[in-house]
Amino acid sequence: MLFRDSAAAVAAECLSGALFFRLTEQFVRVHGHRPSPSEVRSWERSIPVLAGALNDAGLGQVEMLLEYGLPLNSKRADAVLAGVHPTTGLPSYVVVELKQWSSAEPDDDDPSLCRIDAYGRAVLNPVDQVRGYCQYLVSFNGVLAEHPERVSGAAYLHNATEFGVSGLFGAEQDEQGQLFIGARRGEFLDFLRGRLGTSPGASAADELVDGKIGPSKQLMAVAAREVREREQFVLLDEQRIAYRTVLNAVRRANRSDHKEVVIVTGGPGTGKSVIALSLLGELYRQGATALHATGSSSFTTTMRKVAGARKREVQDLFKYFNGFMTAERNGLDVLICDEAHRMRETSANRYTSAANRTGKPQIEELIDAARVPVFLLDEHQVVRPGEMGTVAEIEAMAEKKGLRCRVVPLDSQFRCGGSDAYLRWVVRLLGLEPGGPEVWEPDGRMQLTTVDSPLEMEAFLDDRRSQEYSARISAGYCWKWTKKVPPGQALPTDVAIGDWHRPWNVFGDRAVGGAPPAALWATDPAGFGQVGCVYTAQGFEYDWSGVIIGPDLLWRGDRWVVDRTASKDPVFKKSTSDADVDRLIRNTYKVLLTRGMVGTVVYSTDAETQAKLRVLAGAVAQHQPARADALVRG
Repeated sequence: MLFRDSAAAVAAECLSGALFFRLTEQFVRVHGHRPSPSEVRSWERSIPVLAGALNDAGLGQVEMLLEYGLPLNSKRADAVLAGVHPTTGLPSYVVVELKQWSSAEPDDDDPSLCRIDAYGRAVLNPVDQVRGYCQYLVSFNGVLAEHPERVSGAAYLHNATEFGVSGLFGAEQDEQGQLFIGARRGEFLDFLRGRLGTSPGASAADELVDGKIGPSKQLMAVAAREVREREQFVLLDEQRIAYRTVLNAVRRANRSDHKEVVIVTGGPGTGKSVIALSLLGELYRQGATALHATGSSSFTTTMRKVAGARKREVQDLFKYFNGFMTAERNGLDVLICDEAHRMRETSANRYTSAANRTGKPQIEELIDAARVPVFLLDEHQVVRPGEMGTVAEIEAMAEKKGLRCRVVPLDSQFRCGGSDAYLRWVVRLLGLEPGGPEVWEPDGRMQLTTVDSPLEMEAFLDDRRSQEYSARISAGYCWKWTKKVPPGQALPTDVAIGDWHRPWNVFGDRAVGGAPPAALWATDPAGFGQVGCVYTAQGFEYDWSGVIIGPDLLWRGDRWVVDRTASKDPVFKKSTSDADVDRLIRNTYKVLLTRGMVGTVVYSTDAETQAKLRVLAGAVAQHQPARADALVRG
């Protein structure tokens, strides 16, 4: 929260102009950068209106919590009003969303969305917006979780007339989402008087601010039903061992105020995420507080979609690694860190406020957040400089803290047709394990083929799609990626190979011209028309995988040569060593080559490399010995 005081004091601060300087100073302290001019204008125009309404309603002692940050979330409610209920005498809270709109109309296709002239896209109806904030607070603040009836929600469009926004009243309204307009200000004042009394609200505000942060028992019960009923996972062998290891660690933690770390390692398709979801369902059934976190926007978005498809509130249980900088020490029973090889050196970035810069490595923040932190990872999927999720690093941090660390390796895998031979072929091809590249020998589980052009690859995969298989094409990051596409324009065809031109997948969280947002490229059937990169493919699988090996990885003579100058990936800086570039580019192709469940189709843009791949894929006889070590150009 940026500021807190009584409505009477806030009104006085508004009158003097001091409030907006204080809000700006605190914003910089919390977020590490200055608020935008439009945000400051919204404060100047809306906060005095709300403070004035409270004072005119005789509620000058109600506490105003301005720009109230939602727990474990970057979202902020414009204001939370804290006071005493006029009838019960118990704490009472009103979440208020303030809008300066003078006119708006509901979206033709979805009443939960609306359109205003200032925006080129639909936005959430403010009634649904404030209701969502109320529901989130009930789910994650212990004070409200035990008494959900104590929170109400109001969207106040203080510049609006009935004529300008009449269509918005068609949205469903309830106690946690009601709409009020400036033209009928009296109704808003009556709403406030019905939920807040004249007594001071400071104690109620203290109680809310000090409330225990974490998923509520009610939310965990819903999640347990959703996860367990939606997906009936069967865990086998070492998967079951990993599952039991975590549950036993939780039991020990509860019995003896104990803390320990669990690491689950395994290659692609070994079931790490299946274990994570199974654990979430069981932990919630047992009443343990648990959250799931990753470092991947695409992966978290999809997990939210899968586990929370029927219950929106379940999606809030899926977080990002950088969301635990200020988390309470051991505030959770379990934190499941999926795709932990995506952990960064630090959670802080250039926007992180000084107050939130803990100076701690991200690994330490995650370990500190729960009694039983669980890390699921594949060390061969580190593809960016600064990613540091390895067993050795986690073990070292656990040892530094005097914590026991248990490691469970997963051997059996379910991706790539369950073919251990294919996975071994990939890692030896890329020199990630000793022995050198070998010619593929079909094993009846996984199919491997090469094609002579991307056009042939696309036609091959399109034929498989006509047979009800899913398929995607991905490539090394060797072409520029146009990330800002003006509204109404098609995706630019950045990936150009001869006469074949296709766009990269969408960058960002909005669909463009029928192409799905980045997070859904691997799972939405409409993703087939774009070329995916490692950051959108990682963590996902599809039946048939087409992989274009770009000019950053070349076969020359008897070895691989990594040409860093051919990479267009902005994560590679001048300071990134050749050794790191070599390792990360090989890991990138390992990720791309292990997405397929049924088969993989490979093509290289380089003639000599393409010829070598045809030999190694078993298309032609091999004529020379192969070396897996690589040189780095550039």
